[in-house]
Amino acid sequence: MLFHVTHRKGPPFMSMDLFEKCRTFEDAKFLLNAGVYPFFRPIESSTGATVITHGARRVMIGSNNYLGLTHHPRVKEAAKKAIDHYGTGCTGSRFLNGNLSSHEELEERLAKFLGKEACLVFSTGFLANQGALSCLIGRNDAIFSDRENHASIIEGTRLALGDTIRYAHNDVDSLDRVLDEKRSQYEGALIVADGVFSMSGDIVDLPGLVRMASKHNCKLYIDDAHSLGVLGERGRGTGAHFKLTDEIDLIMGTFSKSFASIGGFIAGDTDTIHYIKHKARTFMFSAAMPPAAVATVLECLNVAQDEPEIFVNLWKNARKMKREFTAMGYNTMNSQTPIIPVMIGDEMKTFAFTKALYESGVFATPVVKPAAPEGQALIRTSYMATHTDQDLDYVLEVFRKLGKAFEVI
Repeated sequence: MLFHVTHRKGPPFMSMDLFEKCRTFEDAKFLLNAGVYPFFRPIESSTGATVITHGARRVMIGSNNYLGLTHHPRVKEAAKKAIDHYGTGCTGSRFLNGNLSSHEELEERLAKFLGKEACLVFSTGFLANQGALSCLIGRNDAIFSDRENHASIIEGTRLALGDTIRYAHNDVDSLDRVLDEKRSQYEGALIVADGVFSMSGDIVDLPGLVRMASKHNCKLYIDDAHSLGVLGERGRGTGAHFKLTDEIDLIMGTFSKSFASIGGFIAGDTDTIHYIKHKARTFMFSAAMPPAAVATVLECLNVAQDEPEIFVNLWKNARKMKREFTAMGYNTMNSQTPIIPVMIGDEMKTFAFTKALYESGVFATPVVKPAAPEGQALIRTSYMATHTDQDLDYVLEVFRKLGKAFEVI
C-alpha cells in the first residue's frame, strides 16, 4: 500500500469551501467601517517614550519597554557590533548550525542573574512557554493554571499531552480546593502562573503558590515576562521580589519588554533544562535568536547593573500615574506595577476612547474580550523609566478631559 487514508468517524458533512469563514469574518471590518479600528498603527519612528505615527508625535503609553532601553546608546552600539562580528542572522536552529558562543554566554549570565543553575534561550517567549510546557507534561500529568495566564501558556497547555485544570485568578484558596479534588488523579503536577499579569498589572501571590506546591507535591513554574526588569533587586523578577527564588522550580521570561530585544528563556535546575533542550520542539526546530538580539540582552544586563537609577525612575513614574488616575476617579483595578489598566466597560466606548486618545497625541491600547471579560473592556496603559514628567502630565491632562467627555469619571 503506497499511502494511508485516515477515515473520520461520525456522520458525513456537506462539502464546502474551507475559506468561507474568512470571507464572512466581519469583526474587524465592523470596527474599520465605524472608524475606531485601533490595531496595526504604523510607527514611523520612535525615541522610546514618544513615537511618530501618521505623521504626528504621540506619547507612547502602550509599550512594554519598561526600562526604556530600546534607545539606550550602549545597547544600540552593542547590537551594531554583534552584526559586524556575526552577521545579521544564524540561518538555522541552535540544535544544528545556529548555536553562537554569545547564546551560551547569555545563558550563563541569565542563570547567574536569576539565581538558577542553568538557562535555555529560545527565539521568542511564546516559543519558550509552548516548548517547555508541552514537553514536560506527559499523559498522566496535569497543569494547574491561573485563569488569567498569558495566551502563550494556554497554547503550551493545549499542546501538552496531560490535562489542564484552571483555578480562579490569583486565588490561592481556589487553587487549594482544585488540588484537593484533582491532584491524586495524576502522577506529576505543575502549577503555572504569570509573575505580573499582563492586563491587570497585579502581582501573583507567590508565597501562596509556594505553600500549595509544597502541600500538594507540585512543581512551580512562573512566567516572568512582565516581571523581569520590573520586580526585585535590579529587576531580577518575582522570586527576588518575594525572596523566594529558590522555591520556584522553573522561571520563564522574555526579552521583548524590559530587555529591549526579542527572545525568551527557561531557567531552572541543570537536569530539567538539559531535558527541555533536547525535547522542546519549539526550540529544536526554530531558527536561533539573531546575534544583534542576543547582544542587546547582554548589554541590558550590564546597564541594569550599572545604572540603578532606571529602576527608581520606573517606579516613580508608575506610582505617580496610579495615584493620579485614582484621584481622578478612574478604576485601575488591582494594579501594583507599571501596567495600569483603565476600566471603561463597554467595548465600543473603549474603542472610541482609544481613538480619541490617539487623536489627542496619546498612544494607548484597548483590551476587549477574550483578553478581558464581557463588559469589562479596558485601556491598558504602561509606563517607562524614560517617561518625563512633561510626558506624564500631558497624558493625565488628556485622560482628565476625555474621562469627563465620555462620562467615565
